Amino acid sequence: MDCTSGRVVAIIVAVFAASVAHAQGVPEPSGVWQTQAGDARVKISKCSDGICGVVVSLREPIDPMTGKPQVDNKNPNPSLASRPIIGLPLFSGMRPAAEGKWSGQIYNADDGGTYASSITVTGESTLRVEGCVGALCGGETWTRVGR
Repeated sequence: MDCTSGRVVAIIVAVFAASVAHAQGVPEPSGVWQTQAGDARVKISKCSDGICGVVVSLREPIDPMTGKPQVDNKNPNPSLASRPIIGLPLFSGMRPAAEGKWSGQIYNADDGGTYASSITVTGESTLRVEGCVGALCGGETWTRVGR
């Protein structure tokens, strides 16, 4: 191998190593996450050029008042108020805002509102989910379930 070929190989190896190190630097949000209260689990996956989140399980999947599966009964849209909570999309197409952070809107089935939101990977098994109405903001930390 001549000197020029050696440099080309060294550059390719360096670029590959840097991209692997970058990919390992910030954990991905893809996976199943439990809400802070432990009442629901949400599956986050990549969709289009962002991330999506869907409710995959509930601590109490059956409504004690009706004996039937929990539904989105706080939704102000009557045509959506009977859809099941399990399978409910909480957010779709949240877009990257910074490394390890996505922004968009999130639906809150507890009150039927949709809020400006951000999701930030804060550790290998923690995710910060925040929502705002005007200047009032709040959030919670979700924990990764399994791996």
